Amino acid sequence: MSDNELGTFLRTRREAVTPAEVGLPTGPRRRTPGLRRSELATLAGISVEYLTRLEQGRDRNPSPQVLGALGDALRLPVTDRFLMRRLVKESGDDKVFCASAVAPTRTVRPSVQALLDRLEPTPAVLLNWIGDIVAYTTGYERLARPLGLLDGRHPNITRFVFTDERARSVFQDWDRVADEQVALLRHEASLHDPHVAAFADELTVTAGAVFKDRLDAVPVMPRRAGTQILVHPEAGSLYLAFETLALPDDGQRLVVKLPADDATATALDRLNGRKPGALRAVTG
Repeated sequence: MSDNELGTFLRTRREAVTPAEVGLPTGPRRRTPGLRRSELATLAGISVEYLTRLEQGRDRNPSPQVLGALGDALRLPVTDRFLMRRLVKESGDDKVFCASAVAPTRTVRPSVQALLDRLEPTPAVLLNWIGDIVAYTTGYERLARPLGLLDGRHPNITRFVFTDERARSVFQDWDRVADEQVALLRHEASLHDPHVAAFADELTVTAGAVFKDRLDAVPVMPRRAGTQILVHPEAGSLYLAFETLALPDDGQRLVVKLPADDATATALDRLNGRKPGALRAVTG
């Protein structure tokens, strides 16, 4: 195994991208396969000297911002961005978290679980402060699982929005949803919290500028209530109202989704295998 896997990764990916793919002219005399170092450096906004050090293994600790910019410039898919981040963690001097920092909990209190049980068949989900999906009603599962929101060992709604290609089809107003996810991440806990910082670093690499630009923008307060439209593969367009209930002692929030029109109420009843009328539309 090479002791410079990150450098090899960057070089091979650079050589696999043609100038035309990134909007650059293709000259008749090109000895370098793919992109030249100078071209990639310009696209990523870094110096040629720094890119050379990365490829040669003389610098093994690029910042998340640099990795995100390289991922954008190379048009890397999310899987390759995760790999790039892992190679840095394995070869570089990874940051050590403060041992006293409390990690976002993925457990649910019995009383909160009882509340979820009583909300059936309403779609309701419990999230921690970085957007991990902690618990949910069966009504939420039948809504969310076909969308891909519950995929993986530790599903996370913010990660889904920014790194899963299905998200842009699911959320009709993806830009607004993305803005709100960053607003929630910034508001629920300090960005200096090591767990929040690590998650932000991850998305800076895996999502690139679409996440980092929002993180660097002027902070806004997240919406705690409102409406959104989901496009569901089985039920079609769903018009949903949502309410957010904070559980500050646990660093969690409970999001309850309700049908905002009769058609959505009927569609959700059908998803849950219930007769029409189990859920009633909330209007006004």
